[in-house]
Amino acid sequence: MKLTITISLLLFFVMASFSAQADTSERLPRLYLIGDSTVRVGTPGQRGWGEEFERYFDTGRIQVINRAIGGRSSRTFQTEGRWDAILEELAPGDFVIMQFGHNDGGPINDDSRARGTLRGTGDESEEIENMLTGLHEVVHTYGWYMRKYVCDTLEKGAIPIVCSPVPRKIWEDGRIARDRYGPWARESAESEGGLFIDLNEIIALRYEELGPEGVEPFFADERTHTSTEGAIFNAESVILGLGGLAPNPLEEYLSEDGRKLAGKARGAVPH
Repeated sequence: MKLTITISLLLFFVMASFSAQADTSERLPRLYLIGDSTVRVGTPGQRGWGEEFERYFDTGRIQVINRAIGGRSSRTFQTEGRWDAILEELAPGDFVIMQFGHNDGGPINDDSRARGTLRGTGDESEEIENMLTGLHEVVHTYGWYMRKYVCDTLEKGAIPIVCSPVPRKIWEDGRIARDRYGPWARESAESEGGLFIDLNEIIALRYEELGPEGVEPFFADERTHTSTEGAIFNAESVILGLGGLAPNPLEEYLSEDGRKLAGKARGAVPH
C-alpha cells in the first residue's frame, strides 16, 4: 500500500514538473505599458492611447498589458510599488513602453498628491517627510526615475522603450506647445541604452497638419485627456514611432494593420 502511494506521488510530481515547464515555454512575450492617465484614463468619456494599442498587435503572439494609471508621475509609480510588481513578472524577451511627465511638475511635498519630481536628469535629490504618506522619502529628478525604469528593464533581459509625453492641446502662434520633459526623456533613455520615441513631436506635427478644428474632436476635456478618436490617433502615433526605429523591436508582433502603419513611418518620423 505504501509503495503504491509513493509511486503515485512520484508520478504526480513528475507530471507537475512537466506541466510547469510547458506553461513556461508557452508563455507569450509581454508588452507592458506604464504611464499616467494619457495612457490609461479609467474615466467615462475619456481614453488613453494605451487603451487602443492592442488593436495593432497580433495577440496570438504577444500580450499587451496596460498597467498605466491616472495621476501618477515617474516617481509615484515607483514609490507605490507598481513598478516592483511588474518587475516580478518581467522576463527576458518582454518589452516595456513607458511615458511619464504630465504629473512630474506638481508639488514635491503636500498633503493631497505629493507626486512631483526634481527638474532635469541629474543626480540631485531632496529629503522630505512626505505630508501625504507620513514617510521619510528621498525625492530624485525626473531623469533619475526614468533611468531606473530603463536599467531595471534591461537587467531583466527585456527591452525598454521611452516615449516623450503626449502634447496637450495648447496652441501658440499656430503651433502646438512642446513639452519640456521631452528632451529629458530622450536623454534618460539614450544615456542607459534604452530606445526612444519622440511621441511629443510626432503627435504635435500631426496635430499641426490638421489645425485646431481638426484636432478638437480628439479631446474629451479642455486640453489634456483624449476621446476615443484622440486615443486611436495617439496610439497610431506610437506605432509610427516604433516604425521609425531601426530596427523596430516589435515588428514581428504587429498585426497586418500595425505593419502597414509602421511601414509608413520609415524615414518619415522625427527621432
